[in-house]
Amino acid sequence: MSKRHSAKYKIDRRVGENIWGRPKSPVNKRPFPPGQHGQNRRSKLSDYGTQLRAKQKLKGYYGNIMEKQFRRTYKQATKMRGDTSQNLIGLLESRLDAVVYRSKFVPTVFASRQFVNHGHVMVNGRRVNIPSYRCKVGDVIEVREKSRTMALVLEALESPEREIPEYLSLDPKAMKVTYVRIPSFDEVPYPVVMEPNLVVEFYSR
Repeated sequence: MSKRHSAKYKIDRRVGENIWGRPKSPVNKRPFPPGQHGQNRRSKLSDYGTQLRAKQKLKGYYGNIMEKQFRRTYKQATKMRGDTSQNLIGLLESRLDAVVYRSKFVPTVFASRQFVNHGHVMVNGRRVNIPSYRCKVGDVIEVREKSRTMALVLEALESPEREIPEYLSLDPKAMKVTYVRIPSFDEVPYPVVMEPNLVVEFYSR
């Protein structure tokens, strides 16, 4: 589990972007790295630095997945047919915590990880408490009946901050979503520019 749960906005400030598009992000007012000398540390990045920044941003977006797990996901993407960067995005978006977040059952991807861990989510009628669980096309993900009255869930569903992407089919009344298809990179509603091709270059060095 990520160790950055209580310091998620440090990721925003480290990369200098509001990567979740949240109105409370400190980057909206302070678009520079944290620390006493943060404003003086903006220098031109090398190719390696650019690739590293792209990797940090993508990894951070999905709840700051641990490096070992993120690298494992990349290796899995390289073994699949087709474009590795597209495969990487497809694998990341098929994580259970990502699907729960996209479905607006929770306000943040960090909350999604905790929500799944605490057993509030069911997949095809069975409780699953592993955030990295890989959803398959046709899987039905739903909030457990006992958890549907939680303020966290009700407020997230009503929030206008995000839209449900087309590769998910949501029944908001039943708090149930179907994973319709593996999305392409262009379909994923990132609030900022992501560059998975640079992530592939980073790991291919």
